[in-house]
Amino acid sequence: MKFARHKSITAFTLLEIMVALTLLSVIIIAIYSSWNSILKGSKVALDTAAATQRTRISMRTLQDSLLSACVFNANQRYYSFLADSEGDFASLSFVARLPKSFPRSGKFGDLDVRRLNFQVEEGTDGKKQLVLRQSPILMDPDEDEQKFPLILAKDVNKFILEFWDATNTDWSAEWTLTNRLPQMVKVTLALGRLDQFSTAPQEAVTGVVAMPAQPVRVEWQMPQLGAGGGGGVPPPPPPKLGGAQ
Repeated sequence: MKFARHKSITAFTLLEIMVALTLLSVIIIAIYSSWNSILKGSKVALDTAAATQRTRISMRTLQDSLLSACVFNANQRYYSFLADSEGDFASLSFVARLPKSFPRSGKFGDLDVRRLNFQVEEGTDGKKQLVLRQSPILMDPDEDEQKFPLILAKDVNKFILEFWDATNTDWSAEWTLTNRLPQMVKVTLALGRLDQFSTAPQEAVTGVVAMPAQPVRVEWQMPQLGAGGGGGVPPPPPPKLGGAQ
């Protein structure tokens, strides 16, 4: 007699398949979560680095311009030092003799003495931005500067100016002596936010600029007037800046 041989067929049960799919889903979710965290961390790091770089460039431009500030007493009305430091968004306007390496100097050629206007304005994206407008002395900013100023920083959270008051030996938020230059200026620039729920800035930098310049007196600018029409002993030359005598 021949007996039929039955082959046993092994297969996964429905329960085993569901357990495997569950484990696979957990693994995929874990991988996605890790990858998403890496992407978010990378974006935050890149944004922070970009904000830091923008802040440094903006602070460097402000420092270079303040160190180049100048005032001539014989033409005081053209060299006024104007500052509006009320609130978190200040504005600043003064005249400086700028180097050729200063931003947009190529546009003005040999007109190195220019009035600088730093101001915080509303950007196209609805966020505050720090802009700089320049114009040669005795001239108003042209249409190009008015419409397309140099954007120094975007997403500005704070732009605060403080001035050293030698009388009270303390920092003051106001500068009313428009015919003089302050001895020191403290600049605070804050950009961005830590996150959408925070009011703390993403990057904040404070710098102090000691201004070595002093107003040029009339007798230094026009020696004939100081010496009585050319006669007598001429006045002494102005002292050298930077501590050298």
